[in-house]
Order: sequence, then C-alpha cells, then structure tokens
Amino acid sequence: MRGWSLALALASVSVTAMAAEPVAEKQQQPAMQGALTFERVMRGGLSGGGGRPPRLSPDGKLLTQLRPREGEPDRYDLWAQDLTTGQWRMLVDSKKVGSGAELSEAEKMQRERARIGGLRGIVAYDWAPDGRSILVPLDGDLFLATLDGQVRRLTNSEAGELNPVISPVGGYISFVRDQNLWVQPLAGGEARAITQGGGGTVHWGEAEFVAQEEMARSTGYWWSPDDKYVAVERFDEAPVRVLTRASIGAEGTKLYEQRYPLAGTPNVTVALYVTAPDGSGQVKVDLGQDPDIYLARVDWSADGRTLYVQRQNREQSVLDMLAVDPATGKSRVLFTEKAAAKSWINLSDNFRALADGSLLWWSERSGNGHLYRFDKGGWTQLTKGDWEVADVIGVDEKKGLVYFTGNKDGVLERHAYVAPLKRAGAVTRLTETGYWNNVSMSGDRLIVGRSNPSQPPQSYLVDATGKRTQWLDENALGPNHPYAPYLASHAATEFGTLKAADGSELHYKMLKPRMEPGKRYPVFFTYYGGPGAQRVARDWSSPMHQAIVDKGYIVFVMDNRGTANRSRAFTDQIWHAMGSVEVEDQVMAANWLKTQPFVDPDRLVIHGWSYGGYMTLKLLEKAPGVFAAGAAVAPVTKWDLYDTHYTERYMGDPRKVPEAYAASGTLGDAGKIKDPLLVMHGMADDNVFLDNTTAQIGAMQAAGVMFDTQFYPGQTHSISNPAQQLHLWNTMFDFFERRAPAGTK
Repeated sequence: MRGWSLALALASVSVTAMAAEPVAEKQQQPAMQGALTFERVMRGGLSGGGGRPPRLSPDGKLLTQLRPREGEPDRYDLWAQDLTTGQWRMLVDSKKVGSGAELSEAEKMQRERARIGGLRGIVAYDWAPDGRSILVPLDGDLFLATLDGQVRRLTNSEAGELNPVISPVGGYISFVRDQNLWVQPLAGGEARAITQGGGGTVHWGEAEFVAQEEMARSTGYWWSPDDKYVAVERFDEAPVRVLTRASIGAEGTKLYEQRYPLAGTPNVTVALYVTAPDGSGQVKVDLGQDPDIYLARVDWSADGRTLYVQRQNREQSVLDMLAVDPATGKSRVLFTEKAAAKSWINLSDNFRALADGSLLWWSERSGNGHLYRFDKGGWTQLTKGDWEVADVIGVDEKKGLVYFTGNKDGVLERHAYVAPLKRAGAVTRLTETGYWNNVSMSGDRLIVGRSNPSQPPQSYLVDATGKRTQWLDENALGPNHPYAPYLASHAATEFGTLKAADGSELHYKMLKPRMEPGKRYPVFFTYYGGPGAQRVARDWSSPMHQAIVDKGYIVFVMDNRGTANRSRAFTDQIWHAMGSVEVEDQVMAANWLKTQPFVDPDRLVIHGWSYGGYMTLKLLEKAPGVFAAGAAVAPVTKWDLYDTHYTERYMGDPRKVPEAYAASGTLGDAGKIKDPLLVMHGMADDNVFLDNTTAQIGAMQAAGVMFDTQFYPGQTHSISNPAQQLHLWNTMFDFFERRAPAGTK
C-alpha cells in the first residue's frame, strides 16, 4: 500500500487543540474570473509546469525530462534542454516512434505498482554512462535514442521487455523477457537469455508482487559497477495462494488467476544468484537456513568485489546485512538491525557502500530515522535529534560530505541538508525555508523541485553549497499561468496543531472559502491515516481541494498518530492495532471542528481512499452521529484480505494474533453504521480486491444498514481514467448534497 498517493486524492490536514493561532499563507488576489470546477481540474495542467522529475545527463550539459504532450496530458514524450542556451527540443516523439501496441499484462501490473498505470507513451528511460545515447522503453519494445534525434529499434518482440537498463560501464543492455533475464551488447549483436527455466511460476530478474507494492523494490537484478557480474533474483510463486480475480469491464468480464500472498499465507520462495553477463559461472548466494524471508535490498561495493544483501525475516523484526563473495556465493552477517518491542523494521534506500570500505546506513534505533557510518565493526552516528532523515541524495567522499533530505526544520517542510560523512557534526540546510522540497543530486549539483501553498511546483539547479545557479521551471503565477483565472478565489492554507490523547502534537491544514460574517460552512473532512504517509505539508494544495472550496466547503486534513515522518513513539502506536488511535484522533478533530464558530456542525462530510476508505468505515462505526455522511473509496475491510509484507509488518501474523485482526476489521461493527454512506470501488482492482467492498456490503445488508454504492468497470485501485474520476467526484458531491443538505443533518 505504501501510503497510497493518488493524483487526485486530496492532501492531508491535521489539528491539535490548545495550539497557537493557525498561520495563513499569503495569497494573491487579482480580479475574480470564475470558480474552479471539477471538470476543469480533470482537464489537467492547472498547476503549470508539468512533466516527470528532470535528470542531468552524465556530462551535465543536458537536462532531460518526460513531458506531457500538448492536448494529451497522460501521454509523455522525451525532451532535452541545453543548459547553456536554455533551448528545449523533443528527443523522442512517442507517437512517431511507438507502435501503439498493447502492453503485456506484466508491464501493466508493474506500472500499477509504480502508480503510473494511467500514463501512456514514454514513462522511463536510462542514460548510457558516456552520455551519448538513451535507452527508451516504449509500447513493449526498446529503442536507443542518440542526441542528434536518431532513434534505433533494439527489440521487436510480442513478449515485451521489463526492467530494461544499460549496464554501469555501458557494455550491455539488459531486460526481462518471458520471465528470464536477457543481455544484449549495446554496440550491436543479438540478445540472449542468461538464465533458464523461467516460465509458469518461476521468474528471473523480476521483483515479486510484495517487493514492488510494499518494499519499494522494482527490479530483480543488479549489475556490478564494472560490468563483470549480474546478481539475479529467482522467485517461484508456486507456494502462493491462487485467487480468482474478476476484472469486470463495461463490455465483459475477464477472470485472472492471480497469485496473491494474503496475510498469514505462504510467500514466494526466493533465491539469489550471481552470473557473468554471458550466463557463465552462475553461483547461488547463501541466504541462510530460513526459507521464509524477504530479499529486501541488493547492492554492490564500489569495487564490485562484494555483494551486499539485506535479508529481512518474515516478522520484519530483524534485518541482517550480508556480505557475499560473488565468485562463490558464500555470505557472512556484517551486522543486524533489530526492532524494539511492539515495533517493526522500516526499509530504506539510504545504504551506500563507500570506496574506503565503510558503509553509510540509516536506522531508527535511536527512536528517529538517522544516518550512521559502519567501519571496521564500529558505529558512528552522523545525525541525531527529534527529526527524521528521509533520503540520502549524494555522497562526496573526497570532501567527506553526505547530502540528504529531512525535516530538521519542522515536520511541515522537507529540505536538503549536508553533513560530515565520517563524524557527527553540523547539519547545514541547503534549501529555502517555507517550502516542501523534492531533491535529487547529480555530480556536484542538486535539482530542487519545490512548492508551497501559494507557489505551484517549480524547479531549479543549485550548486553543492545550495546557491541557485539556474531556474529550470520558475512556473511563476503570472497572468498567463493556467491557474491565473482562479487566483481570486484561491484559498489560503491555514496550519495548526491539536493534541492527541497521549499528548502527541497532530498537524492539520484547513482551506476556507471566502467567508461571510456569522455564516457557518460545511466541512469536507479528508484523510489517509495509514502508516507511511504524510498529508499535511507546506506544499501546493491539490487543485481539487480548491474546487471543493469553490463549492462552498471548508477542506480539512489532519495527520493522526501512526502516520509518517515522525518518531517511532508516534508511529508505533498502531502496532497490532490498526483502526484504533488513528480513528480516535480523527474523531477528536471532528469534535474540535464542531466547536468552531464558522463550521456548520451538522455538515461534516468525510472522505478517504484505500486506507482512507477503511478509515471512513471505522469512523462511521465508532462515532455514529458525529458525521453527516461519509464516502469510502476502495476500502480495506478485512486485513487478512491484504498482502503479507504490508499487513504483517503492522498487524502480525493472523494465525498468531487473530484477535488483533478481528478488532481491526470493519465487518464486525458494520451494523453500527447509522449515517449515510457511499462506497465506491474499481471493478478491476488488483491491490485492494473488490472482495473487500463486497464483504462490507454483505455485512451491512445482513444488519439492515442502508447505504449507496458506485462501481467503476475496468478500473483498478486508482480509478485513473479522467472521465471516471470526474464521475466519481461528481457522484460523491451529489451524494453529500442530497444526504447532508444545508439546514439539516
């Protein structure tokens, strides 16, 4: 689930009582030109800019970016900007080069896991290390683009190619086809499978379902930095339970026999091998005696002589770092990370194997996520305090510096920082306060993407000291900006805090329509609520929020206990207790809202998607009469219907703690729902199966509970089709207006 972030799912809000007065962000006030509508939001482009995160070429002379096509916001082409002249040009036109062929089912599912299932055209690419060419996957085949605009087809197969990359030295391209790993010389020559036996339930070079969905691991093979070896995962799905999933579409139904590891049931069996690029010399890595493990991460040392493997136990309470000899497959445990009582191990991508043989590591052993250096069996803590390191973005070993993002300057903001690499020392912020920043690093330059509630996303280059050297996309809110016609009604974002029952500080944000003295307003109360997500931040609000404000609603979001980027004391409270403190906190916030003089206490309507949909059901069950109406989209209703890695991390094994699962589900209390409820779900959802909603419907019908439903044929978890997204939002607000009209509850 990984904190489902839907493109049009609403941002978060948090509230704490006894807080200081909320702070309103500055807003521009040109002449009013009209209200923002759902229809306009769905056409896209309102926030300006656009495109997927930009990247620098290996030589630093070009900036490349996948940008939406004019008139087709879901189709992407590959563009390049000459950083000397500022000129942009299209490198690869997805319509001219692509065939329009339908993607394989495996690639469709990978895209769904990556939350890009609704995109078309070019969605990924890989630079050759010499900077002269780019590997471009498109419509199930591979192409090689050069900087002069030429594009050469590399593959032409009905099977399609997954996980394509160029090897680190640039000698090969590699990809997965027909469940085997294939390697092809980049300079020319035939591709050949370097693994055998893939097919049926056996997969080589792929990441299994839970690795993609829950572990943020999208590949199943890893090149050594010298092109000498490839480490390849092999997994067998045979032990995994087969579920028959009906993908119900508007013109018919397809049945899929999907192997899905429900909580408490067997996972895939996983193995790791090391081989030469031609498939010779294959050795099996010793992953230990316990077969019921997770292959969490695989990395190489800087010299390619050691393979580092992170092995996680089934309970996710122990993470071992293995050092592997690639020539023999023999392994030894370098160190072990153990979770505290009533807690779990969170994975990260912050590991770095340094040239001097030491290791950079991220751990929550202090109660917060911080950086450590492991050298010759000893540990040095590099960062500390009641804040969180998010992502390591770069290391300068010559200068002894590590660059990373985190929230040292407050939970609502994310910044880039630099700190000493070999000792604890001063942490220096590199980005401006007042923004939420997403930062990547290439060489000695940083690409900063940022926004705040009064500035839509913009991007620029900075040097290693944090000095801005060049705007990439200033995206100023001038008169020609696509959002300009709606600036007059743009709602300022107010931030505040409320206190949870245990004293925890909960952050909220609130957007209000232009208010008339003495008038009370309905509240659109939205949330995610689950682990791994933060919804309240000093960033640009979803245009959908602004459209809801223009309908006359206050928009309110709060991050409850258990959500992300806080201390373990804050997040661990949901251990074996999902649906407890999260629900308690949101009910508290609702009751606080009802005391505000500008709120209509009889018109608090609630909405959530995925974990948020689960929260809607739990809130209506726990607090009948508090909310006027609720909408639950794609809700989880029985946690034993969800996958192993996500669910057992927080809830434990249902075979061992069935009472925790019974308490966390929504079916047992379905009869307690007294307030109007709308349940919506995509009918081809392969993540939160439709069975969750049908089970809830059955329980409510048995209890005589009246409710509304809306189903979306052919749509997966994100319901990404723009027309059906628009239908969803219109349906929801029609429901709210009918069931919670002005003047009545």
